[in-house]
Amino acid sequence: MRLWSSSAAAVLAAANAVSGCGGTPMSPARISGPAGALVVDDGGLLAARGGGLPVVFAHSLAGSSGQWKAQLEHLRPNRRAVAFDFRGHGRSEPAKNGDYSIAGMASDISAVVDSLGLEQFALVGHSMGGGAALVYAGAHPERVAGLLLVDPIGDAKQIPLPDVKSFLGGFESDYDQASQKYWTEIAGPDSAVQRRLLADLRATPRETVLPVLRSVMQFDPDSALARYKGPILSVVTPHNDAAFSLHRLGKGFPHRVVTGTGHWIQLDKPDDFNRLLDEFVEKSVSGK
Repeated sequence: MRLWSSSAAAVLAAANAVSGCGGTPMSPARISGPAGALVVDDGGLLAARGGGLPVVFAHSLAGSSGQWKAQLEHLRPNRRAVAFDFRGHGRSEPAKNGDYSIAGMASDISAVVDSLGLEQFALVGHSMGGGAALVYAGAHPERVAGLLLVDPIGDAKQIPLPDVKSFLGGFESDYDQASQKYWTEIAGPDSAVQRRLLADLRATPRETVLPVLRSVMQFDPDSALARYKGPILSVVTPHNDAAFSLHRLGKGFPHRVVTGTGHWIQLDKPDDFNRLLDEFVEKSVSGK
């Protein structure tokens, strides 16, 4: 089963902000999160110095803030751009309370933006991070000037229970083989990107990956979608353009399909993705 290519698959401070007007980032900072310390990469041109709308990035399962490197470098000459490691990922601490739910991940977003004093910003979330970003936006719609979802998880209610049990059972019975096989399947054609993604996967504890996968397979986006009324766009692969996809639910919302990539669109085609990002941020600023 391919979590992002079938019905089951789609579900699945400010001190460090700037060094001078050029927006050079300082060393990543550690902030207090709801389940442990979170590491934040914050930099760019502050609004007080002429910078545009800040952008906050939320990574995927078994990812890290580093997967947004090309986007941070692209944005920081003109605006503040923030990425962080979710609980149990990258350099952040594991969840001391054992909570790896999508709602728990959304509370990490809340802790980051509150710690940095970001009152309004564009929020970008990839995959599982897209689900967490949606939950945050639904809870705090007044703060999210625009929500950009990158091949996000989808509506888990549409997944047959036998498929869920089979998918999770494969990971639970032989985690190393199942996880590496699946990540390789959903990665794109670039071998260097594939190696990087597998390294990120190996660096993420099984104790993080499995409970997050279970949460992904229970994700219900309906209430958050109903509450968030701001600008929203989903940038997806062809596999994530189906009935379970977030942009197909309810009345639907705008989406763009990108071909020739794997699940990590921002890594496989960073220039193409950055153009879409720029267009969306400008629309978020105008409120259209």
